[in-house]
Amino acid sequence: MAEFMTGLKRTNYCGDLRIDDCGKEVTVCGWVQRQRDLGQLIFIDLRDRTGIVQLAFTDSTDKETFDKAFTCRSEFVLAAKGIVRERSSKNSEISTGDIEIEVTDLRVLSKAQTPPFEILDKTDTNEELRLKHRYLDLRRAPLQKNIIMRSKIAKVARDYFDENGFVEIETPMMIKSTPEGARDYLVPSRVHKGKFYALPQSPQMYKQLLMLSGFDRYIQLARCFRDEDLRADRQPEFTQIDMELSFVDVEDILEINEGLFKRLFKEIMNQDLETPFERMSYNEAMENYGSDKPDIRFDMKIQNISELVKDSGFGVFANAIKDGGSVRAIVAKNSADTYTRKEIDKLTEYVKGIGAKGLAYVRWVDDEPACSFKKFMAEGELENILNTLGAEKGDVVFIVADKTSVVLSTLGALRLTVARRLDIIPNTFKFLWIVDFPFFEYDDESGEWVAMHHPFTMPKEECLQYLDTDPGKVVAKAFDLTLNGTELSSGSMRITDSELQQKMFRALKMTDEEIDAKFGFLVEAYKYGAPPHGGMGIGLDRVAMILCDADNLRDVTAFPKVQNASELMSACPSTVDDESLEVLGIAVTESNQ
Repeated sequence: MAEFMTGLKRTNYCGDLRIDDCGKEVTVCGWVQRQRDLGQLIFIDLRDRTGIVQLAFTDSTDKETFDKAFTCRSEFVLAAKGIVRERSSKNSEISTGDIEIEVTDLRVLSKAQTPPFEILDKTDTNEELRLKHRYLDLRRAPLQKNIIMRSKIAKVARDYFDENGFVEIETPMMIKSTPEGARDYLVPSRVHKGKFYALPQSPQMYKQLLMLSGFDRYIQLARCFRDEDLRADRQPEFTQIDMELSFVDVEDILEINEGLFKRLFKEIMNQDLETPFERMSYNEAMENYGSDKPDIRFDMKIQNISELVKDSGFGVFANAIKDGGSVRAIVAKNSADTYTRKEIDKLTEYVKGIGAKGLAYVRWVDDEPACSFKKFMAEGELENILNTLGAEKGDVVFIVADKTSVVLSTLGALRLTVARRLDIIPNTFKFLWIVDFPFFEYDDESGEWVAMHHPFTMPKEECLQYLDTDPGKVVAKAFDLTLNGTELSSGSMRITDSELQQKMFRALKMTDEEIDAKFGFLVEAYKYGAPPHGGMGIGLDRVAMILCDADNLRDVTAFPKVQNASELMSACPSTVDDESLEVLGIAVTESNQ
């Protein structure tokens, strides 16, 4: 039978006790990490979320208490009362290693059967098994530290925005389905049969309506939902530090967010960030790094050599340029020993897997560089390429020729792969604002210009003249904040002029019926006086992932989903009974696909 804590009240957490506490009577509670029976001496390592403390039972311990300690096994839940004393054999591996508790009263609050895996800080247990028993996995100190770190980030953010005049306002979780860039999760209505709510991909329209309502500074730790394919930095449900500000422009929003991160890093990491953060235009990021979220902790920029090779005898280069594409390269310094021909072949297969047709290279080991296309080069051409690229003996040059979009994305991904293999990425934090995004992007499949952002994004004033005539020249008042190659947030100034908003809808090929059905309530609200406003949303999960040095969002999420958007522990999603479906007016049919 489990015992009760009657007469006992926890006075200290296990990991908080130190040598200065010697002589004090304390009560601690937690789980048994391990029990060591040495005959007339029993030690129990007791664990809670702050750490481990050693409980000692000796020949002077009350027999009933000693016998109880003898029965304790891994993951039993205990309450122990006793006197803190200095350990005779100290343990430098734990923070409480100088002391132990000489137990005078022990209660077994709950017994435990042998868990499916051992609760260890470092584990090689299959992740699927750990996620199936997530409540056990969460007992491990690394995960507990991550969850606590996430909590601290949220606390600092709330305090910071409160001190800066923001009002925390909750927006609805069941909303009207509107286009946000990903598929909605839909919630059927019992009362309104055949109609559905959507779970919010973001509180976008509500926070804009709050600006119209006179709440000039809004903040919310908003739960958001997107039905899209998962990856390491994406979950179907996530938390956004969401904000909107009135009577501001881009500079004000960037400044307030730099202040937030300066505060976060000081309070949580004890690091002083330098502000303002570096800024880079979207075009510059794509040209130099092949990504709109570049990792700028290392160099290895993409270089355009199209002019040098447009008339070369190598058809792969010449034809790519002739067809409107380009030829570009990266130089991996001092990498010739690492990137042997066999390793370069592996990289070639890698780039083919992400869309490129192939990978040309120059590997400079001996006095004469080895080159995959050398036989097609006229005298002096290869030397000219290497000189232009700044390549030297010991370097490897990787070259891709194709449509420019393919070239940039391929070299952007290859740049990161090579840098990780060479271990040249410094362990530091580099924030970067990406600004001056194109308003439209050209869709090759449809032959249409489509919006890169939501339809309420404000174009730069000087670009309005090109809306109808040259969409490629329209630049948005949009901005992203990146950190070490991860996008942390996205934001923009919003359109507040109803005529301009209608013009933007038309530019996006939306009919009046579509506009009214999807955004009618917002369009109507704008007729009653809208202040200039803008905002952004910061991915709390991604910030936590980086500050915790975690590899995956699952490591900073208490109960995460896996690749197919299911939760292994509760076997969610699941079927529901026919009666529940009938009430909703829904029938489930089998797909032939």
